[in-house]
Amino acid sequence: MEDNVISDAVIKETARHLLPRLGAAGLSLAAVAGDGGFALADVEAVFPHRDDLLTALVIDAYDASAAAMEQADRAALEAGAPSGARLLAVTRALRQWSFAHPGEFTLVYGSPVPGYHAPQDTVMPASRTPVVLAGIVRSALAAGELTPPRRALSGTPLLLPAAVELFGGVPEAPFSDVIERGIVLWSNLIGLLVFQVFNRTHDSVKDEAAFFDYAVAVAAESIGLTVPLDGDPRA
Repeated sequence: MEDNVISDAVIKETARHLLPRLGAAGLSLAAVAGDGGFALADVEAVFPHRDDLLTALVIDAYDASAAAMEQADRAALEAGAPSGARLLAVTRALRQWSFAHPGEFTLVYGSPVPGYHAPQDTVMPASRTPVVLAGIVRSALAAGELTPPRRALSGTPLLLPAAVELFGGVPEAPFSDVIERGIVLWSNLIGLLVFQVFNRTHDSVKDEAAFFDYAVAVAAESIGLTVPLDGDPRA
């Protein structure tokens, strides 16, 4: 390999270093070249356009955050944890990753980057997070760990076929709307992380980590799953 050839890994690491300062919208190939001491032409040889670099960063962020969740879930399974404890473990893992990588978290869950449209290549990495959550919900359903909802809220089909396929089919009543409820759980999780990573709860909550666990437990109750918490008599 020639001495002036820069690896994509080095370029991406430089870009990740810039994300918290410049934001995704301010990231440019010229900025990466300047910060890393590279020739712009060498950066463009690897990532011809800024959007190519953003896509690579988006894919890496989704893969890294999901890998943290998957590792936490494997550890919980090996420890014989019930589904509620598995959910708490994977959401804590995502929270830990999010605080450790705020620039990448903002890239994938913050405001859209003007002019950037994520290509199809990002779909599979992005799906890894809901796949982890869906796997836990499926396990809870199979193990009889879900409490039937007080009433079904979805009277008409609300799901795209891809969502049903990801979950593995629509469960029978009384859990026929558990996929919809699972999407609510997923969106609540991401919204909670946005609030905490962007420091939106600092003047309302005195213990952010404890409140995160509490909020996950509250959201999990919408699908009939009990998350064990310290001090909870049901734990």
